[in-house]
Amino acid sequence: MITVSAFRSVPPFAKGLVRDLRVRWALEEAGIPYEARLLDQGEQDSPAYRAIQPFGQVPYIQDGDFVMFESGAIVLHIAEKSPVLSPSDPEARLRMHTWLIAALNSVEPALQNLFLIDILFTEEAWAKARRPGAEAFAIRRLEGLAAWLKGRQYLADERFTAADLMMTTVLRLARETDLVTGNPVLDAYVRRCEARPAFQRALAAQTAPFEAALEPAE
Repeated sequence: MITVSAFRSVPPFAKGLVRDLRVRWALEEAGIPYEARLLDQGEQDSPAYRAIQPFGQVPYIQDGDFVMFESGAIVLHIAEKSPVLSPSDPEARLRMHTWLIAALNSVEPALQNLFLIDILFTEEAWAKARRPGAEAFAIRRLEGLAAWLKGRQYLADERFTAADLMMTTVLRLARETDLVTGNPVLDAYVRRCEARPAFQRALAAQTAPFEAALEPAE
């Protein structure tokens, strides 16, 4: 069975945002069973974990002796096994690859930058000075995405693919702002993707240990 590394607990602001959600969602869509290897805080920096994931991040997946990391690479790997996530048409498949990488390279850095300013560095003078520019840049990226999605249900094909899975998880980074919810095209798109049963199962599986960690010991 595939093993996915994940955290046992995270700060409240990170719930539902940790990148193992992407992998869990892909596995749920593909109907591939998996189990989670839950890490206590600090365990990601142990030599044993760094030998598997050199950057001390989650997730990695292990399938027998095969190990790989980076959520984008893992989701693409799963998509190649699943007709649910990868179109059969060659051109649509290439668009799926293109938009999945665009989510990671063109959209996520802008939203991640704004997220860090708002959540971790909000009281820093440099963050206050940087925020207007960071927000303007994020808005430009989101406007480009919305322009592509206008009149479309999904990014790469007429149906949901791994590109939509990845983009949706990236857009969730803006949940503390109205940058996505205030855009009717993007808001409808995210709601459409998050309504999928596989997403709901993946989110519940990721957050269950977080909630358990908050329960008082008997």
